[in-house]
Amino acid sequence: MRGFWAGSLLVMAFAAPVVDAGAVAAPSPDKTIVKKVDEHYNHLNSLRARYVEHYAGMGMDRTESGMLELAKPGRMRWAYDKPVGKVFVLDGKYAWSYTPGDAQVERVAAKKLDDLRSPLRFLLGHTQLAKELEGMIVEPAGAGFKISGVPKGMGQRVRLLSLLVDGMGQIQKMKLEEIDGAVTEFSFSEMKENLPVAAKDFVFVVPDGVGVVDGLPPV
Repeated sequence: MRGFWAGSLLVMAFAAPVVDAGAVAAPSPDKTIVKKVDEHYNHLNSLRARYVEHYAGMGMDRTESGMLELAKPGRMRWAYDKPVGKVFVLDGKYAWSYTPGDAQVERVAAKKLDDLRSPLRFLLGHTQLAKELEGMIVEPAGAGFKISGVPKGMGQRVRLLSLLVDGMGQIQKMKLEEIDGAVTEFSFSEMKENLPVAAKDFVFVVPDGVGVVDGLPPV
């Protein structure tokens, strides 16, 4: 799978109303919603949700779907029902990617994972968005908010990551725009939090007769 702030801050500084020196300023809406997102996911132990994934780029335009399961520390499983049987598993040590019919399973060490699913670590609650997104911008979007910026360390590949969140800080959609023009969008529904999880759900068993190749997971 394949400096916004300077001018804005100046405008805000000069346009801000004069405040009594003894008054305590209320948190800005953008800081409040970002804090809600951080706190929401930092307090989760597990998450299960249906997802729809749409990818457009490199001459392709496809939509896939399935069930996502996340668990701390650092485990996730994408079980696809479209296409049936496709799976991506992060067991904490390795990431495994396999589609039935393929002759090989692709494996990569989790600490070296350079896959566009990696920004989904936000959902695992091990981060602070303000530190992870460079040039972060927060703006109203419908009944919720859009938080956008460039994931730290991915500026040569990702042009923008956008998170659509509700007023409680729950991520509803995620959009990844790559430098080459490719766009990947995830939408989540039927989210259930802190359910019991089974360790076996994050164990990948290589099918009989299928080889293992070290590399990056496919698009």
